[in-house]
Amino acid sequence: MLSIDGDYMFYTYFLLFIIYSIIGWLLEIVFSYFELKKIVNRGFLIGPYCPIYGVGCLLLILLLSDYADNILVLFGLSIIVCSILEYFTSWIMEKIFKLRWWDYTNMKYNINGRICLETMIPFGIIGVIVVKYVNPWLLDLISLINSHTLTIIVIILMSLFIIDILISSNVVFNLKTVTRNVTKDSTEEIKKAIHKFIHNNLFMYDRIVKAFPNMSKIIKEQQEKAKKAIEEINTKVKKEKIKKTIEKQKKKSKSKK
Repeated sequence: MLSIDGDYMFYTYFLLFIIYSIIGWLLEIVFSYFELKKIVNRGFLIGPYCPIYGVGCLLLILLLSDYADNILVLFGLSIIVCSILEYFTSWIMEKIFKLRWWDYTNMKYNINGRICLETMIPFGIIGVIVVKYVNPWLLDLISLINSHTLTIIVIILMSLFIIDILISSNVVFNLKTVTRNVTKDSTEEIKKAIHKFIHNNLFMYDRIVKAFPNMSKIIKEQQEKAKKAIEEINTKVKKEKIKKTIEKQKKKSKSKK
């Protein structure tokens, strides 16, 4: 395996992160095509990459390269590492954005809907392929790039990636809070507000909803919560009006006496 030192090591691993993120994005498109019979631009970010794959592959490389010659051990440990990563990624993103990006609740042998056996097996296969075959080949290719060129490539990719994260995060935060701005007591108005918000902003809103089907369910839940909250407010207002009306009538009756 290639020996990497200093800045060159960082640039190499970042480039590997981007490459594996792009490969993961392509895999997600293929999987979604077989499942939905249409091409869906998967991923949380605008660009053609899924960072969870990049992080996962780097973890596998850093933690499991010593087991490259033991396929069974590599397979088993890859399942464990990737499952832990997927579980905590789901948990962290839900805590940050108050949205669940994927949900395996309806699948067998799932843990809190965050991971399931159906995804664990592919993790093991991917781990073996990446650590034993793909990564050594990629490192040989990257070693052909001189340090100066690699630095320029990484700086450009990193800048685009950071900008993407900032824009995409803003998009999701806005999607999360859109129903809070609706004040009318109408589910239809809430639905219109969401669609208006999506269509009046960048194309990414619609793409994110399509990329994560679970998002549509979440938005509907937000609609119901917003409607319920509005109904409760209206009920309180009506009660206050009735209370004030009764008090006025009592005052009038007393004044007549």
